[in-house]
Amino acid sequence: MLIFTLPVSLLPGPNNLLSAAHGSRHGFKKSLPLISGMVIGWLLLGILVACGALFIKDNPDLLDFLTYIGVVYIVYLSYQIATASPINERNISDEELGIKTGVVLQIVNGKAFIHLLILMTTFGTVFGLGWGGKVIIVVLNVGIKLLGWFCWASFGSALKELFSDSKSGVLINRILGFSLFCVAIWIVKP
Repeated sequence: MLIFTLPVSLLPGPNNLLSAAHGSRHGFKKSLPLISGMVIGWLLLGILVACGALFIKDNPDLLDFLTYIGVVYIVYLSYQIATASPINERNISDEELGIKTGVVLQIVNGKAFIHLLILMTTFGTVFGLGWGGKVIIVVLNVGIKLLGWFCWASFGSALKELFSDSKSGVLINRILGFSLFCVAIWIVKP
């Protein structure tokens, strides 16, 4: 389970790239509310998928529908990041993403559904057959995901320090926004 979860949690994806983009724009500390929302959303989604793993597995159209909604939301976020103005002390507080965005991203993140569905269907009995085993899987998974989100937000924050002028700020926003857009394309490709 850890061999599956650790690389997936550290590779670029919607949550990691959004953490990096937010960290580069606002710094690590101001990214914590967004990451908190990701934790809450991932826990809720994990419990939902644990409850409905068989239903979701038997209804691939539902998963496809949620994936496409998630892709649209990710494309929207990538556009917002890519077209954001350079860091400016006057507009930073108005543009911060918070807990709500972190939670919503998990609900519409098709990659998250697939990740959790694989966990529940492949490793769902590692800690026992009951509900408690599935909760342990979700909590361990959130801990590993949190490590990735912290790393990416720290990386983004380091970028902010290295490239603090407005020209490089635009470049960072465009690169991270385009990277997030590429993730959306990767999610929908057959």
